[in-house]
Amino acid sequence: MPNIENNITAVQRRLQQAARDAGRNPEDILLLAVSKTRSSAQVSLAQSAGIQSFGENYLQEASDKITQLGGQGLDWHFIGPLQSNKTRQVAEQFAWVHTVDRLKIAQRLSAQRPVTMPALNICLQINIDNEESKSGFSPEQALSMAATIAQLPNLRLRGLMAIPRPRANIVEQQQPFAQLAALQKEINSTLDNCEKLDTLSMGMSADLEAAIAEGATIIRVGTDIFGPRS
Repeated sequence: MPNIENNITAVQRRLQQAARDAGRNPEDILLLAVSKTRSSAQVSLAQSAGIQSFGENYLQEASDKITQLGGQGLDWHFIGPLQSNKTRQVAEQFAWVHTVDRLKIAQRLSAQRPVTMPALNICLQINIDNEESKSGFSPEQALSMAATIAQLPNLRLRGLMAIPRPRANIVEQQQPFAQLAALQKEINSTLDNCEKLDTLSMGMSADLEAAIAEGATIIRVGTDIFGPRS
């Protein structure tokens, strides 16, 4: 069984070094542990090693873990594809949704977020490489849609998320992340009377250094924390 505590220490060292290399404060970057397919016991071990934020892709599995670990004050992020018929449960159980890829999803999350809960933090998923196999707004769609989504009640539009296609080296990896950061700035220049976007959810185990160099504020790491999936 992998040593989760040691793995987290190693990832945090990478994060801190990448931040220093970029002239950034490591505390401005959230390490999100991707806990899909992992057990509640593994999540608890990661929490004991200092992780508070966990990313889940599959709603039923996530819901079971959230119920089991409900008293531990964890911060749950939904990072998987989101179908219209699953928005209510996500709106009721999560603090963040990274994968808002169309207006209808945002509208449903807004309508279904309990008013007794804080606003649901959301990111627009951007198909930064225009891949047919991936969902997400095109940069042009996001630019035109952001102001509309930012006005929805019970939501807080925090930023952008992307999963670029794999690249061969860090210089090539930085290119799509730089494009996402530029899109965030462009959107912010159009958001009158709205809170500006402050979040870039980008970078995983293989490319977190490139993402941090271009301004990532959330990196999503699974295997390098929990070990290979069985």
